[in-house]
Amino acid sequence: MMTSKERVMCSLSWQEPDRVPVQIYLTPEMHAKLTEHFTPGNVWECLGIDFRGVGPVYQGKIKESHDGISYDIWGTGYCSVTHASTGSYQEAVILPLADLKTMDDVEKYPWPCADHYDYSTIPDQCERVKDYAICVGGAGSPDILNGVSRGRGMERVMMDIALRDEVGMAIIDKRVEFWYALIRRCLEAAHGKIDIVCLGEDCGQQNGRMFSEKDFDEVFRPRLQKFIDLAHEFGAKAMMHSCGDTHELMPTFIDMGLDILDAMQPEPVGMHPESIRAMCQGKLAFCGLMSTQQTLPFGTVEQCRAEARHRLDVIAKGGGYIFAPAHCIQPDTPLENVLAIYEEALGEKLM
Repeated sequence: MMTSKERVMCSLSWQEPDRVPVQIYLTPEMHAKLTEHFTPGNVWECLGIDFRGVGPVYQGKIKESHDGISYDIWGTGYCSVTHASTGSYQEAVILPLADLKTMDDVEKYPWPCADHYDYSTIPDQCERVKDYAICVGGAGSPDILNGVSRGRGMERVMMDIALRDEVGMAIIDKRVEFWYALIRRCLEAAHGKIDIVCLGEDCGQQNGRMFSEKDFDEVFRPRLQKFIDLAHEFGAKAMMHSCGDTHELMPTFIDMGLDILDAMQPEPVGMHPESIRAMCQGKLAFCGLMSTQQTLPFGTVEQCRAEARHRLDVIAKGGGYIFAPAHCIQPDTPLENVLAIYEEALGEKLM
């Protein structure tokens, strides 16, 4: 039997491993349900998850919470908002980057810095999970559109990009520079033990690409390219999360050298699993494709198993596929549906 690391790297080399590699994305509520189900077991171990993350320890300052509002390293303030039947989410309510009007404002702002982190524990972290595919980063790095929007507002950032606003673009670059420096420091500290650099940028929406070809090529591509090249410099694979319909961009992702596209929504018209698989076979691996908008929350156990079997029997053939939900599994998803798809992937009954 392969180790998790061997299994993942085998698939990413476009060969078929002993079983499909598996990943999972969960809301806190869904994680709590699974934890209760598997008690006293670990959710990731019980579901056979083949990936583990490592990262530095933050030692900088964060504005103190007050009146139900908590802050992140960028100065954005959040409060918890409960949505009917779908759990609680931290929503941005204080947007300090919206107050930056001039380049002088940008330069004076207290930006987070990669030096505010301790990287010394990364070698030990890697050693503890050496049999798994080791990841650094995540869907929030650099996450230009969503990440900056949480501190500046979505409409404002969209206009910044469309108009190439000097202040808006400078704010974007502050975020990109921070994440680039942090991930480079992590890779240096790990001495070649990190397998995958995880990135995020929502390039699609339900009906097609998020931005025009010109905007993507001029704004996003050069900034994302730096991270893909950085991963390859250290012998790691580059995996990027994007929601929505990205089929038009897949040839561009391939040209950029992206190794894995995550988490692959199957619902948009342009994201027909077999069609995009044929387009990217041998060139761009997929992670995801298990429907979190339809099948998992609203399907029967039998329908969930059937979708899982299709991904295993058709999409996973020849390697280059990581079995996973298309996004975080939401709290209204039946537990039996989640267990069903992982039983299919693992080829065993989950207790």
